[in-house]
Amino acid sequence: MSGERLDSEWVRSWCEQTSAALEALRTSFAERHGFPPGENSVLLATDESSKATDALVDHTPIPSDLTTLYWVISEVSMADVDCGYFIHSPATVAAHFREYGSVRLDDEMPALVFASDGGGHLFAVAGSAAYGGRPRLRGSTTSGPWPPAFRSSSSNSTKRSRTRIDHGAGG
Repeated sequence: MSGERLDSEWVRSWCEQTSAALEALRTSFAERHGFPPGENSVLLATDESSKATDALVDHTPIPSDLTTLYWVISEVSMADVDCGYFIHSPATVAAHFREYGSVRLDDEMPALVFASDGGGHLFAVAGSAAYGGRPRLRGSTTSGPWPPAFRSSSSNSTKRSRTRIDHGAGG
């Protein structure tokens, strides 16, 4: 990943663009695929999710980019995009951290699992100023609707849908 930090304005723009794309997907999905769409939404941060983000900051090694993300969104469900992508709510991340702890990525600093896909892959991010490093995203794949520095050009397939949402650099 590049040394750039995630910008909250970029996240807000991504939310608007992705929400519009998900609405277009929802309106054409059944006709295109022959069955109704699953849950596809970007949920903005609420007072409750902000409290959960505060708890993450107080009790976990949360990277600053993940904090920035959670100050804007609560969670994302894109069940019908590619193989499905899900950014877990801060409450879910906190509950998983309490139950399972952090994960280690290649014997590096602790990382938090914050997302998953419909193929069973988990995505974790590590790094913060507290650890003197830059954020690092790791998972079995980095394709999909992630910030530009997190994406690769690989593609997953699924029987359910192969719809892709991809925003170029800078939104």
